[in-house]
This record gives sequence, structure tokens and C-alpha cells, in this order.
Amino acid sequence: MGEDNTGTLYVVATPIGNLGDMTFRAIETLRQVDCVLAEDTRTFRKLAQHFSIETDCLSYHDHNERSRATQLLKDLRLGKSFALVSDAGTPTISDPGYQLVKTCRENGIKVVSVPGACSAIAALSTTGFEIHAFLFLGFLPIKPGKRRQTLTEALTEGRTFVLLESPHRLEKTLELLEELAPERELAVCRELTKLHEESVVGTPADLRADLKKRNAFRGEIVLVIRGER
Repeated sequence: MGEDNTGTLYVVATPIGNLGDMTFRAIETLRQVDCVLAEDTRTFRKLAQHFSIETDCLSYHDHNERSRATQLLKDLRLGKSFALVSDAGTPTISDPGYQLVKTCRENGIKVVSVPGACSAIAALSTTGFEIHAFLFLGFLPIKPGKRRQTLTEALTEGRTFVLLESPHRLEKTLELLEELAPERELAVCRELTKLHEESVVGTPADLRADLKKRNAFRGEIVLVIRGER
């Protein structure tokens, strides 16, 4: 599927929840490549079964990214084509894949995007915030000092910014935001594209109070913090 007798690396977005968001192009690409590089092969096989994709699958994740890249480059040079997928959403966006894409670019291998779902963009579109530019921070650092520094710098920068967060750290993050910017409006977006999707907007204190009324929930959460107006 490549040019000049070399293969192509396809960076393929997959649904973040609702399987109806899988694109026709993504399905066809995953069917036609020689092999799919999956963050978790078990997760991909469920998706593949649903869409009748029978392509071979190889694990490709944070722990084997560098070791896999050398052999994959050899295969791409021999004309094989690969599709890179993450567990959900767009690969390389806070997910594995950066090293392989970088290696391909440096060695003249064609890299093609097959776009689709992205939790950060999905969340931004539902907030009602006026967004002409935004900053994507991904997951905050684990260490408290670095978390505080990252949030302080982002708040000072002035643009709307987006965070990815886990349920068990959400309370701490909202608490820190309440301390640093108590009047700044933000949105907590969860279960995006799924049955119980919601986007709750308010101040950090409002959202902490709302959180205390709820039962524990799972899944990745997207926080959108409104820029200074």
C-alpha cells in the first residue's frame, strides 16, 4: 500500500466508546494492511471481531516501542504496510506510537493519518466555551510539586487548556484548581460518546460538590479549563 516499493504506516483512530464512530476508511485500512500494531491486542481483537477485520495483530505499547521499531522499519522497507491503533481514540496523543512515527519520518517511510475520534476534541466541542486556540496537557505529572507547577503555568498562560484525568485523581485535581483559580470555569467530561455521556460545567468548588453526591465511576475523564476572557 506504499510507494517506491516501501510500505506505509497508517495512524488509525478508533472509537473512544461508541462503535458507531468507526469510519469506513478506518475499517478498510485495517483490513488491507499486512499487520495491525495494537496497544493491547485483546482490546483490538474485540474491535476486529465486531467489524470482521481478520488482519494479523502485533502488540505495540510503551514497554516494547523502542525494541519493535527496528524490525518494523525493516519490514516497511521491504514493502509491508502497518496500521497503528491505540486502545481508543487517536494514536500518539498521550498514547504509544511517537517513536515509530519519528523513526519512519527519519527514514523516508510514508506516514498517513486515518483520522477519527479524539477525546480532547470531543470534550472541547461540548463545553460551550469560546475556543479559538487551546493548550493540550494530557495527563498531569504524578508528583504533587510538578502537578502544581504545570497547572500554575497553564493558568497563567491564559488559553483554554485540556487535561486527561483518572477518577481516583479527579478530586485532588479539582481541589488544586480551587486553590489556584477558584473563579475559573471548567468542564468535567466523562463517558464521552457512551450512553451516560455528560459534560458538567462550573467552578472547581461547584464540581467538587457535585462529585461528592455521586457514586464512584470509572473511565478516563477529560477536564477543560476555560481561558481567561
